[in-house]
Amino acid sequence: MQQQRQTTRHDFTRVQAIGFGGLVGIGAGVVVSAFRLSIEQLLKLMQTIYGWLGGHPVWLLPWAILLVLIAIFIGHLVKQTGMIKGSGIPQVEGQLAGELDYPWWPVLWKKFVSGILGIGAGLFLGREGPSIQLGGTVAQGMAERFNFDGRRRRLLIAGGAAAGLSAAFNAPIASTLFILEEVYHSFSTLVWITSLTSAVVADFISSEVFGLTPVLHIAYQHALPLKYYGLLLILGVGLGLLGVVYQLGTLNGGKLYAKLTWLPAHLNGIIPFLLVIPVGLFWPETLGGGNQMIVAFAQHTPLLVPLIGYFVLRLVFSMISYGSGLPGGIFLPILTLGALLGAVGARSFVLLGWLPAAFIANFMIYAMAGYFAGISKAPFTAILLITEMVGSLQHLLPLAVVAIVAYITVDVLGGAPIYEALLEKLVTPADPDAHGLSDRVEYPIGEDSTLVERQVRDIKWPQGALLVGVRRGERQVIPHGDTLLRAGDILIILTYQHNRAYVRQQMRRLDT
Repeated sequence: MQQQRQTTRHDFTRVQAIGFGGLVGIGAGVVVSAFRLSIEQLLKLMQTIYGWLGGHPVWLLPWAILLVLIAIFIGHLVKQTGMIKGSGIPQVEGQLAGELDYPWWPVLWKKFVSGILGIGAGLFLGREGPSIQLGGTVAQGMAERFNFDGRRRRLLIAGGAAAGLSAAFNAPIASTLFILEEVYHSFSTLVWITSLTSAVVADFISSEVFGLTPVLHIAYQHALPLKYYGLLLILGVGLGLLGVVYQLGTLNGGKLYAKLTWLPAHLNGIIPFLLVIPVGLFWPETLGGGNQMIVAFAQHTPLLVPLIGYFVLRLVFSMISYGSGLPGGIFLPILTLGALLGAVGARSFVLLGWLPAAFIANFMIYAMAGYFAGISKAPFTAILLITEMVGSLQHLLPLAVVAIVAYITVDVLGGAPIYEALLEKLVTPADPDAHGLSDRVEYPIGEDSTLVERQVRDIKWPQGALLVGVRRGERQVIPHGDTLLRAGDILIILTYQHNRAYVRQQMRRLDT
């Protein structure tokens, strides 16, 4: 009698995802921590220099010449490698969608150097967008080293992007959700495992450098009583209205620079580098992305009129800084503007007798989440991000209220997700007539989708695309013409690599 052995096959795919995610987290964590540390030290130096220049005005001209030379140097790098321009988040999103690609090493070192010089000089730019691109680019280099392509390469890049944001803000959960919700647009198991692992490892490395104190550690005395929740509705609507203003200004800022025909486009950065001089002389506390300003104002909040002045200054100069095309993000500047609006709203309510002054810091926290939720159209990320960055769970309900109201206000006014809108300015959809199926798109079906309860044969699928699977929970269904699609299904669509963005765009049209 022959004894049969039953061999069990183990699937190590997810274990491998954790392993590679850890490696990416180490690389991205080291690079972004060095990036963040350099910017913080340079900003401190800038504040010292402007304090000294205030008493020695004869040195202002040499200082202005030095800043112009730095702007010319950065402009030269941008002209050489256009993908280092701006935030970096649209570039990563386009890379994951298959709409664009770029060599990793030139982007890595040029974004690193130019980002430090621009943000560290005090321009109103954020470090988070460049950090996401730096993390994604580190992962791209690792993917090249491992000879990964297609989906495995994208998994590493998504993990690197999450690690970059996590190292910048010490918020691994929100960083992972931001990549899934706003950048990759996929909640696949392998995507979130890789991204979360990378984010946690990068957060550990960053915490070793900067400590465990939350980035926006704001101490406040009491949780907001329910009787004041009506004021949150007013705050949310105001944030949504001004969020649309920010979107319009940011998306159209480049058009104003385009009218400066006497200045080459790659040298537009000279303008904010010169304008930052009076800002540094008169308002040195406002220099940079704004995280130090948020913490300081939460402890000692200025009166209403100065707060409005600070908001206008940061709103206008943020648009000038970003519109110039210099490497730098809008993530932290958005949070700073939100905090200022929260302080303006709270001060107004205090003057009207509607709110005790003890809750001003609370409103600054809520408004950061609301302003970001409205502008980015990513409310879950906004709520989690502020929770992690502030280091307290006591404000989840008011955060959610303000975020929802601001989100709906922007949505009603026709505002688009800011990063998707910025991506549209970089690329155009791929040619649907290209040949060769070599990649895949995962498309989720929501509860309100028009695809629900429709058979596969009744759907006109995008050209150059083939439905090869339907994932329902942990099991995968092989589709045929009679397969009925359900809410919660994830469609697995095969296409060629440079057609992924086109397929996703066409699926969205089918879905509406």
